[in-house]
Amino acid sequence: MVENVKERLYFKRRYVMYGITTILLFCIPFIKINGNQIFLLSFDRKQLHLLGVAFDMQELYLMPFLLILMFLAIFFMTTLAGRVWCGWACPQTIFRVLYRDLLETKILGLRKRMENRQLEPDMSLGSNKVKKVISLVIFACLALVAASNLMWYFVPPEDFFNYIQNPLEHKYLFIFWLGFTIALIAIVVFIKENFCIYMCPYSRVQSVLYDNDTIMTVYDYKRGGEVFDAKGIKLWKKPEALNAECTGCEACVKICPTHIDIRKGMQLECINCLECSDACTKVMGKLGKMTLISWTSPQSIEDRQKVRYMRFKTIGYIVAMVVVFSGLLMMSSKKEDMLLNINRQELYTIRDNGRVENSYVFLFQNTQKQAYDFYFEVQNNAEIQIKRPSKPFRIEAGEKSKQVVVLYTEANLAKDAQKDTHIPLEIRAYAVDSQEPIEVFRKSVFIYPPNKSLH
Repeated sequence: MVENVKERLYFKRRYVMYGITTILLFCIPFIKINGNQIFLLSFDRKQLHLLGVAFDMQELYLMPFLLILMFLAIFFMTTLAGRVWCGWACPQTIFRVLYRDLLETKILGLRKRMENRQLEPDMSLGSNKVKKVISLVIFACLALVAASNLMWYFVPPEDFFNYIQNPLEHKYLFIFWLGFTIALIAIVVFIKENFCIYMCPYSRVQSVLYDNDTIMTVYDYKRGGEVFDAKGIKLWKKPEALNAECTGCEACVKICPTHIDIRKGMQLECINCLECSDACTKVMGKLGKMTLISWTSPQSIEDRQKVRYMRFKTIGYIVAMVVVFSGLLMMSSKKEDMLLNINRQELYTIRDNGRVENSYVFLFQNTQKQAYDFYFEVQNNAEIQIKRPSKPFRIEAGEKSKQVVVLYTEANLAKDAQKDTHIPLEIRAYAVDSQEPIEVFRKSVFIYPPNKSLH
């Protein structure tokens, strides 16, 4: 039985998850599909890259879908498994483990025992002060790299490394880069887990999303015995009830990074890291018993039944996420090969020969990876012709071009003697020299004066 108990330790799986999360966050900015990143929100290029597809500023109608999907995923994950993100994948938790457990404890020996998170290093010793400075310098270098990684989600890595070679020309990039670095050092080294307890808004949201079937770190009071009363007042260190299995060692309390006693019940400060479960597993394993703290639901503790993963709330979130994701796929599939905005200028101009002209400003943007010659045509109305520009114009990759366009007609298109006639237009803009069709269609209007205005 003891061997089976030991197999339930979570720390190995937790560290594997830390490693996977770190590798993913670091590598995603370098992964490209068709020359575009998997995810990039570039304020410099005014683009959103999503799964290898680049969307320009005019196509950011996808952002509401992404934000809704993100929040639904957070709500679903919290309803299903509590603050599992906080304890298993949050960068703040990962950096705290690196700084506190690896740097301060394992490498520098500032902390004597990893099993006791309540004890802070003794900074009255001169040697510990030197070690603290060393740990700060090492973590500052790590924070600089981490801040760079964060910047790569807003500035492509290749641009980032080019920009930092000219700091005077890109001072705002340096301000944000150093700002993120300082913030990370402050949060991890000085604010510590107080960020999770007092500053992170997620802990306040979770209490609304939890129910009795939510998976969380739960103390089995039926086996271990009650340590706190209904008002949260501690009754004793070790339960005095008959057959209570809790030994009162408080290993779960000492190792908790947020300094809570899990035996008190569900608390906002708990980040579901299951450090307390591992500590209890080791103690109870020596007695040949199962841990008193496990990752389960309060309802499962009460009725000794399996956790209900699929219930109305979780199914509802899954359905909502599928609907929003389907909308995201549908909208992203409508991405255009180029961008075109059409703005009308003055009302119209009547020439001496009776020709009527309308002026427009066409703003083209070539969103392709190479330069093309572009032109346009008026669809379904042969009586309206193009006066200018008279020939195709070249636009470099990713560049914009503003063209003053004049359309005219020599035919009498008036339908009213008193009012202007609004003639609907459909403009087809296209790349002249592309083997694959690169085109967009836009609607506009040609205004023709009343008959009496021509005389």
